[in-house]
Amino acid sequence: MTDNNTLPTAPTRAAVSALGIELARASSKVAGFLETGLRGAANTTRAYTSDLKSYTQFCALHGLTALPADVATLTEYVAYLATEKPEPASVEGGGGEKKKRQQSHAGPHSLATIKRHLAAIRKAHQLGGYPLPATLDALNIVMEGIARTLGKRQEQALAFTVEELKQAIRGLDLETSAGFRDRALLLLGFAGAFRRSELVGLNIEQLEFTERALLVHLRKSKTNQHGQIEDKAIFYAPNADFCPVRSVRSWVSMLGRTTGPLFVKIPRATPSQLAIPSTKRLSDVSINKLVQKRLGPQYSAHSLRVSFVTVAVLRGESHKAIKNQTKQKTDAMIDRYTQLNNVVAFNAAQNLGL
Repeated sequence: MTDNNTLPTAPTRAAVSALGIELARASSKVAGFLETGLRGAANTTRAYTSDLKSYTQFCALHGLTALPADVATLTEYVAYLATEKPEPASVEGGGGEKKKRQQSHAGPHSLATIKRHLAAIRKAHQLGGYPLPATLDALNIVMEGIARTLGKRQEQALAFTVEELKQAIRGLDLETSAGFRDRALLLLGFAGAFRRSELVGLNIEQLEFTERALLVHLRKSKTNQHGQIEDKAIFYAPNADFCPVRSVRSWVSMLGRTTGPLFVKIPRATPSQLAIPSTKRLSDVSINKLVQKRLGPQYSAHSLRVSFVTVAVLRGESHKAIKNQTKQKTDAMIDRYTQLNNVVAFNAAQNLGL
């Protein structure tokens, strides 16, 4: 039996059969590749695992079967996620008495988050070899109702200005290891339009310093799951204080090694000592906190990428040039990232020649 609180750890015979492959005739190597294909990116798996835990807890509290799910269960769950103030659920406590337990969220989830929860449930069915309900018409109608109620506009990380970034850099204490690291991370993250997962996974050996630019060789990203090498070019800035290439080179020099994680945790040091960086990578959460600490709580790690796109569009860069750096596949993604919603600052009506 599969533990409903976690994603299955390997594809079962039923899961393989559902994909048209008999596990009995598959070698261990084939089974391994199959599992990787089913699971997807590590970050996605972590998000799905969290979503699935919420789903199975909901089913347990309401006496529903999580796997395999029927349409009624799925519609109840998405309605719950979209509910503004869910009621506490009754559960059996010790001695058989009824107890009230507050549901795990205090307000409606975004439409994008609800869709991700559904994707996690589909993935759990796929990995466990369970079929989804034959018809999902009712679920689709409910989701359309949720979309109309919550609005289809996906919340986006806020974009900062170049001057805000420079001000944050000016405020760093470059007498400390953390100052050197944070300057390199902020400037590289912005100039390279990096996702935080990419920053977390960067190794020193992926950096190639040339006379014209720093080339960052990415082995894998959210939109590149097959491991082809993708390059990002980071260029020198006229002012050394805000130069991403010089900042990264200085940080690498401080690390004192040529391989291993680029952005790492820094232990606390005594006031008279410069802390020696560890070899332990920063986490996704750590990078998010770092950006908020340096730029302000209104921003997030994703603001590095969103800000790059917004600034590039405002400076008249073509979508092709922007996609060369962001590795986005469509122009629609650039439009979604660009935050030009200020009706006064960005409006063609101010240039009509009247």
